[in-house]
Amino acid sequence: MLAAAVVASSTAVLTAVGSSAGVAVADAGVANGDVIANLWAWNWRSVATECTNVLDPAGYGAVWVAPPAESLRRPDGVWWDIYQPYSYKLSGRFGTQAEFAAMVNACHGAGIKVYTDAVINHTGAQTGVGYDGTTLTDKYDPVMFDRGDYNVDVCPRSISNWGNTWEVQNCELLDLPDLKTGSSSVRSKIAGYLNAQIALGVDGFRVDAAKHIPSSDMSAIVDQLANTPSGARPFIFHEVFPGPTPQPSDYYNTGRVLDFTYADKMKGAFQGDIASLSSFGPSWGILPAANSVSFVTNHDTEREQRHLSYKDGPAAKLANVFQLAWKHSIPTVYAGFEFSNKDQSPPSSNGFVTDTNCSSGWHCLNRDPAVVGMVGWHNAVGTADVVNWQSPASNVIGFGRGTAGFVAINNSGGAHTWQYTTGLPDGSYCDVITACASRVTVTGGRATVTVPAKSAVAFHRGAVGDPTTTTNPTTTNPTTTTNPTTTTTTTTPPAPVTGAYTIQAHTNWGQNVYIVGSVPALGNWNPANAVPLTTDSSTYPRWRGSSSSLPASTRIEYKFVILEPGKPVIWETGANRVVTTPASGETAIDGGWFRR
Repeated sequence: MLAAAVVASSTAVLTAVGSSAGVAVADAGVANGDVIANLWAWNWRSVATECTNVLDPAGYGAVWVAPPAESLRRPDGVWWDIYQPYSYKLSGRFGTQAEFAAMVNACHGAGIKVYTDAVINHTGAQTGVGYDGTTLTDKYDPVMFDRGDYNVDVCPRSISNWGNTWEVQNCELLDLPDLKTGSSSVRSKIAGYLNAQIALGVDGFRVDAAKHIPSSDMSAIVDQLANTPSGARPFIFHEVFPGPTPQPSDYYNTGRVLDFTYADKMKGAFQGDIASLSSFGPSWGILPAANSVSFVTNHDTEREQRHLSYKDGPAAKLANVFQLAWKHSIPTVYAGFEFSNKDQSPPSSNGFVTDTNCSSGWHCLNRDPAVVGMVGWHNAVGTADVVNWQSPASNVIGFGRGTAGFVAINNSGGAHTWQYTTGLPDGSYCDVITACASRVTVTGGRATVTVPAKSAVAFHRGAVGDPTTTTNPTTTNPTTTTNPTTTTTTTTPPAPVTGAYTIQAHTNWGQNVYIVGSVPALGNWNPANAVPLTTDSSTYPRWRGSSSSLPASTRIEYKFVILEPGKPVIWETGANRVVTTPASGETAIDGGWFRR
């Protein structure tokens, strides 16, 4: 929810962003698989499908969804109705409680964590009947609270002085009834609502309007939250919209804070000159990496035109490419619906949100090939430092992440060619921006790259080889089309070398990961003879394996596969991976994330 002073209309609940949880603070970290897909206002069926079919294969780590609470039902409703809870029932505009639980299970089955919007500062101000039949006739008398549970006795009006902390946290935000979160009874009811979601598997919460809740009250609520079913503390991030008081740092004790200034700076750079981003960091006024969650836009700020949105065209996509490439905090990718006025409701039928159709009415940036490619790139480079910054022209930049990956971004109106210092080993790499439809050759650590106007080129050590349009490699064997054609060039080695293999892959129960390739030691492209990889609860989703008889000084093509008894082989998509073994010793292969 944005501060009322920033919002011209009475759009009762404009969201924002925030922090993490409890005495033992849970944290998603800044490692592989930490990207959050913000599927805002998607119904539960659509989220479940997206987790399985898109988010898991792309390498996202979590999904962030709209509030699972009952709100006012009206066919011509506005989007912000959902930020005015009628009750803490989990059946509402996005589906039933059973559909919500099924969504959480489906996402977990795909290895995706689930974070929900938690509206706990206030309840609904509009009277009427909710999506689960709850009737509200007095805004201070909903089914879960009584009049004494609100601050109406100490401040029966809206906030007027945004520089006064007491007023910001005790008076009403946009006339919404402000809960008395200093009350142990109110805290217990709020914690009960959140714990009901945790019991269904929810992994964390984005706390709406967190700046309007005293940080001490927030700590007391978080302390009452159960561990998630996996045994972890819930991951909590708060909405603390910039203003005189309170400050984001007031909420660091309970987790991370969504960084509005980060998004402000992204808009400024991508509507100006991105060459200035060479020093992007705390000196720009953005929040510390360890305490923040970054974003380019959200459902509030795109409607207020504060931040970039789909209406800004390529600039918004390129800002997301940069966010996923730059080393900082946990990144989020926003996917919402198209709108012609800022109060417009998502596509719906009789009030209930209909299934997401990315070809009509919705803007699914999380599926964009460039963004999907950069999620994998982000995972592949991990925590490697930013290196080799280059800006050969206005609005053109390039930089690497250690020796793991390189990206070039062209925010100008014309194509640009430059020879970049990449920091990567010599070889042929797939451009993940184009889903490996093109490639980049590195020689002597440098690569001549042509970046189209308003586009990017990105490659990493886990995306190698020639582009291909088939899921499985082709073969010269005339009796089959499921295995690849490869040419293995060898010199006579004195002895075989060993291979050590690592890949990150989310799997279902009964599935296992293998490596198969163009030499006998890797099964000669026969999955039945592939080399098995193993994992356990402490290392999942990282799989490891080894073999001891790879031919030395040999160019080998390979892919990782997922096998399950009685089921078709799941081959990696894209080009065959390629490695040339040394004359002796060991060749180590880290495949990044499994390409689905």
